[in-house]
Amino acid sequence: MFRLLGSICVLATFLTSAPPAEAAETGRLVAVTDQSYDNLPAARIRLMDPAVADWDTAAARKWTWSPTSANGFSGLTGAWGLPSDVKLRMKADAYVAVVTDSRGLAALIGYPSGQRLWAVNVGSANNPHSIELLPDGNVAVAASTDGFVRVYTASQGSSSAAYASYALPDAHGVQWDPTRQVLWVLGGSKLAALKITGTAAAPKLTEVASVPGLTGGGHDLTPVLENHDLLWVSTGSKVYQVSKSTATIVTTLNEAGIKSISSMPNAQEVRTTPKSGCRTDWCTDTVNFAVPGTATRKITGAEIYKARVWSSRYE
Repeated sequence: MFRLLGSICVLATFLTSAPPAEAAETGRLVAVTDQSYDNLPAARIRLMDPAVADWDTAAARKWTWSPTSANGFSGLTGAWGLPSDVKLRMKADAYVAVVTDSRGLAALIGYPSGQRLWAVNVGSANNPHSIELLPDGNVAVAASTDGFVRVYTASQGSSSAAYASYALPDAHGVQWDPTRQVLWVLGGSKLAALKITGTAAAPKLTEVASVPGLTGGGHDLTPVLENHDLLWVSTGSKVYQVSKSTATIVTTLNEAGIKSISSMPNAQEVRTTPKSGCRTDWCTDTVNFAVPGTATRKITGAEIYKARVWSSRYE
């Protein structure tokens, strides 16, 4: 059950609609990974406005994206259909987005142009689950089936497929920490910090810290945008807030099955949980908002896996 703070109506906490570029700075919008088992090319990243109550209307839809030959993904569209993560970032003073798909695609694209900047097929057998842009232009990818975190040398070219790897069973999350200059990674019951050394062309990964006490089934890893020191972590049975500075758990919530959790800079929580009747046992057509108050937003017929606050901030 969501935590509530008073009786404030959740709708009042949503900021008014704004153009995508402005919204990126304020965390006003929410991106969802809408999958499609029955029609893989129909899968989309959908950028939605929580201030609009009806997500089936054009007013709520601010941007959509999928890989096509026209936006530079010729030869890679077959690695698409089950988008698993998306994050907004900045690169050389321009907005970009990083995207993964469980069928294999890992990509860096311009935002809002959607044009390819870098992409590789990690392999559907590896099941990529999460992605992060690093300050040097390289890209980190977590894949669950083979259990690894890779740092791809995306800085070296639009198809650069070289990588450094760190073994992490059931890897599901990656999140850069600009204050400590480490990459936080989540898999199973392990949350660890990796130092990246070497060069952009030949990176090396070394574990430098870990957080004890998590339950198994680690699933989502995102920043608590209202507190620079904290990370959200969801597992099969719990939701945690973890302090990066002390590498300890500071809050534990007995909430199971949370596939994604993030929060806006005003502390509004954004979550997805599997819904009965959806095409898979991990999808939903509804995004839940909480603290303060509660609300939901629904896209009829959607197969949403994750919802992400659309913010370029790492923390």
